[in-house]
Amino acid sequence: MTRLISTLLLGTALAVPAMAEQHGEPVEQGAKNVPEFEPAWPNQTRAPAMDSGVTLSTQVVADGLTHPWGVEVLPDGSYLVTERAGQLRHITREGEMHDPISGVPEVFNRDQGGLLDVALAQDFEDSRTIYLTYSKPMGDGMSVTAAARGTLTEDMSALEDVTDIFVQTPPSPTAKHYGSRVVLDGDYAYITTGEHSSMSERGNAQDLDKTYGKVIRVTLDGETPDDNPFADEGETAALVWTLGHRNVQGADIRPGTGELWTLEHGPAGGDELNKITAGENYGWPVVSYGQQYSGSPIGSGDPRAEGFVEPQYYWDPVIAPGGFAFYDGEMFAEWEGDVLASSLYPGGLVRLSLEGDRVAGEERFLPEIGRVRDVEIDQDGAILLLTDKSNGELVRVTPGG
Repeated sequence: MTRLISTLLLGTALAVPAMAEQHGEPVEQGAKNVPEFEPAWPNQTRAPAMDSGVTLSTQVVADGLTHPWGVEVLPDGSYLVTERAGQLRHITREGEMHDPISGVPEVFNRDQGGLLDVALAQDFEDSRTIYLTYSKPMGDGMSVTAAARGTLTEDMSALEDVTDIFVQTPPSPTAKHYGSRVVLDGDYAYITTGEHSSMSERGNAQDLDKTYGKVIRVTLDGETPDDNPFADEGETAALVWTLGHRNVQGADIRPGTGELWTLEHGPAGGDELNKITAGENYGWPVVSYGQQYSGSPIGSGDPRAEGFVEPQYYWDPVIAPGGFAFYDGEMFAEWEGDVLASSLYPGGLVRLSLEGDRVAGEERFLPEIGRVRDVEIDQDGAILLLTDKSNGELVRVTPGG
């Protein structure tokens, strides 16, 4: 069923032509968790609300998915979707959902754990190789973030020759904050991890001997590249591309630049959009633009300190981000290069317009759609969303009106 959804009209009561975008006061979003923190530069947070005048039409391609987490578009226009409980599904463009694909790794399906992201090898049409991230059971209630590769059969029924290319160390007793996106770029795979949330473990995000709270870089078959920034500092440190992250659930390569950007959950306040630079430290849990859920300070109690990279943008209060994508397509041509981010709370889709590396404005759409876990761009430029619920949906978003 297709339904027409108007955008939130932010900053004006009248829709305007898409090319005459208006900017006003910040998006209506409620009080800050930490009002005493000031941004490092204008528009680092609460950028002006944009009104593009665009209305959106949503079409449910498939429903009945159990907490879907990641979506990829296959060359024939059909879709692969992961369900957190451990199923990998093939869904046709017409919405026919097939039985779960066999051969998927066993997952630790507890709390935030399960089958997470999916990505296609760049030579998929020849190799049939796909990549998955998942929470891997390690025995005695312990688990880790892992990434695997395998070969998808021509009939889409099975995954064969499945091999892990990354397994986080050490195992954790806490089934939270796994990350975890996998982004393929040339000869390398970037894998994002979380720090498992508990007070006793979060400091591991600063420890090069542990792959918690990191962006990991390996070759496509799981080898450690010689040019990783900490290649001379031990076997585990050699896997690390960046450190000091809390829970990175969004990652994408910015078109035309080759730059990896990430989106990560903060605590109460402090969700971050980061531009990733090899060897840099992004601060968690020493500094944060948020605070503990109890209201007490994080780490040093300061939002920034020397030696830590500033986020390109942060939210307070949070949007609780999942996946995101840089828009690259013709259907919403005026949004080319913009960040399209999922929101789990309050829900919907968040658009950020960039000028260089800085955010110029923010626009929010589809709050009534609820928890959005992932965003992908379809072959024709439509926006794909996954709704995170027990009866989750794959949704196509096109211009309406």
